[in-house]
Amino acid sequence: MAGEKPRSVVLLSGGMDSCVCAALAVRDTIAAALHVSYGQRTESRERQSFERICDRLGIQKRLTIRNEALSIIGGSALTDPEINVPKAGEQIGAGEIPVTYVPFRNAHFLAAAVSWAEVLEADKIYIGAVEQDSSGYPDCRPAYYRAFNEVVKAGTREGTIEIITPLIALRKAEIVKLGLELSAPFDLTWSCYSHEDKACGICESCVLRLRAFEEAKAHDPVPYLAQPAKP
Repeated sequence: MAGEKPRSVVLLSGGMDSCVCAALAVRDTIAAALHVSYGQRTESRERQSFERICDRLGIQKRLTIRNEALSIIGGSALTDPEINVPKAGEQIGAGEIPVTYVPFRNAHFLAAAVSWAEVLEADKIYIGAVEQDSSGYPDCRPAYYRAFNEVVKAGTREGTIEIITPLIALRKAEIVKLGLELSAPFDLTWSCYSHEDKACGICESCVLRLRAFEEAKAHDPVPYLAQPAKP
C-alpha cells in the first residue's frame, strides 16, 4: 500500500542502546521486537525490561526465544558463573577484548532476527550495536555488519532484508541525547552485567552508561548500588 511504513524487526535486549534503537524503529517503521535469553546473569531482569519497553513504545508484535548454545559453550563472564564480572578499568575498550564478551553472540541473535523477518516480510532489522565508547567487542564493528548483510542477501528468499545499525558511530552521550529526543524509556532499561535489583555501578556496562548520562548532562533514572569515584 502506498505510503505505508516498511516493516522491521528490532533486537531488543532491554539495555540503553537497544531501547533507543527500538524507539527509532517505532518512529520509522512498523516494528516487531525480538528478545533472546541466553543464560546471561541478568536474564530475568532483561526480559522484564524488554516487555516493559515494548509496552511503553506500543510494540504489539513481540517474540522471546531461548538460545541454549551460548551458555553451554561458555567462555564469558556473562554466561559462566565461575568467571567473575570484572570492575571497569581506566581505559575501557583500549586493551584486550574483556571476559564479558560472549563469543560471536550477535551472529546468533541476527540469525533468529533474519528468520523472523522473512516470515513477517520485514525489510529491516535494527540492532543497537555501538563501536564508540564500548568494550571493544568484535561483533560490534561496522565491518562485521557489512559482511553479515552480504550473507543475508545471499541466503534469504528475496535477498532484500537489511541490517540497520543506526547507533554504531555515535558516542554514548550522543545516544543518551538521541534517546531523550525520542522519549525513549530509559527508566525501564537495564545495563548492568551482574545485578538484577540495583545496578552495580562498577562493571564496564554500568560505567559506560553513567559516563554517558553525565556527559549528556542528564539524570540516569536507574538505581545503583555504587558509582565509581570521579577522577
